[in-house]
Amino acid sequence: MKRYLYLVLILLFLMPFSAMAQGAVAATPVLNAGNTAWITMATILVMLMTIPGLALFYGGLVRQKNVLSIIMQCLICVCVVSVLWVAFGYSWVFGKGFEGMAIGHFIGGFDKVFLNGVTTASILSPAGIPEITFVLFQCMFAVITPGLIIGSFAERVKFSGFLFFTVLWSILVYNPMAHFVWGGGWLQQMGAIDFAGGTVVHINAGISALVMALMLGCRSDYKSGHPTSPHQIPYVFIGAAFLWLGWFGFNAGSGLTADGLDANAFLVTHIATCVSALTWMIIDWVLNKKPTTVGVCTGAVAGLVAITPASGSVGILGAIAIGAVSAIVCFWMVAYVKIKLNYDDSLDAFGVHGIGGIVGSILTGVFATKAITGPTGAEGALFGNWHQLLVQIIATLFSIVYSGVLTYILFKIVDKLVGIRVAPREEEEGLDVYEHGENAYNS
Repeated sequence: MKRYLYLVLILLFLMPFSAMAQGAVAATPVLNAGNTAWITMATILVMLMTIPGLALFYGGLVRQKNVLSIIMQCLICVCVVSVLWVAFGYSWVFGKGFEGMAIGHFIGGFDKVFLNGVTTASILSPAGIPEITFVLFQCMFAVITPGLIIGSFAERVKFSGFLFFTVLWSILVYNPMAHFVWGGGWLQQMGAIDFAGGTVVHINAGISALVMALMLGCRSDYKSGHPTSPHQIPYVFIGAAFLWLGWFGFNAGSGLTADGLDANAFLVTHIATCVSALTWMIIDWVLNKKPTTVGVCTGAVAGLVAITPASGSVGILGAIAIGAVSAIVCFWMVAYVKIKLNYDDSLDAFGVHGIGGIVGSILTGVFATKAITGPTGAEGALFGNWHQLLVQIIATLFSIVYSGVLTYILFKIVDKLVGIRVAPREEEEGLDVYEHGENAYNS
């Protein structure tokens, strides 16, 4: 009898531990096939934004003698930044090695260098997607961001100087900024909203673009108020179309789930872009008497940029407002401020990406709504939460200062070591022949 009593007592003692073990098993993340398929597709879409999207968009805007230099710069961004990302970029942004330490506010850690510990069995919770898929999805953001800066110094930089600058910029500017906002850094902890890259991608790249344009100086034949004619407008259209298409992956994929949040991001991205393109066309038509293809394409990109930080937190009315405001402000910067201040932002990387990112980041703090973010989510000043607007302004200002100061320092270093600007004769005759030994069009 005692033997059975002891057995019952032992079983009663072990039951809680058994339940804990079962709970641990139940809490193990499970692969979600639908989310995985969508983020895989979104990754492909974001890569299309750089090649061929950005390459064709920027390539069509420059003169014939420089189109291959643009294509090469976009292509090499994909190659070199991808290698840097898997080597240590991902670890710096999303690692947890320095969690709880002061340095953890700036970089994640070295625990995932060369994707250490990231296996085929690593599943991210709650999305239920393989961590490998997330690595590659985020890689495409790291790839396109330095690519956007190309538009500011087009037609006048050495390929070697560009490559060296891109490597340093990706490591010291992009990675820390991405950690600040997405990887658990201080801006994320403060509550800054950046759903898909307003600060991390567009303000970061746009401000760096302005610094590069100012430091390099104008092209030798640049005349303020007389923009260089694009050599191939159909390329501009095709590139803009790829950017628009890819942006659906860029924004709608950033929720990492195939659900209502991503569906909303999909919708508001499209509507804001349409409104911005239409607004730009109307302004162009009224002021310059003609609606232009390049103008509509530029307006569409401005809308895509501005809605990026807000796409996970605003509804349709917010999207319409952001699209309209971004077109007006970016047009003013491109058509008037640039001419007034006489700086040569060759393809308006600052005027569209920098300014569009600033507009979108700040207006996120106005139009964010719990109808999209959920009952525990953030909402903006329009709904009584002025604190969120203050947070967005702080995040925006910090992004401007951080990107600007670091880019200035990196420019000085690279220019001292390898040089950045090509010789006057090379600039006059074209970078395609002098830098790459090729012609885009052999007649």
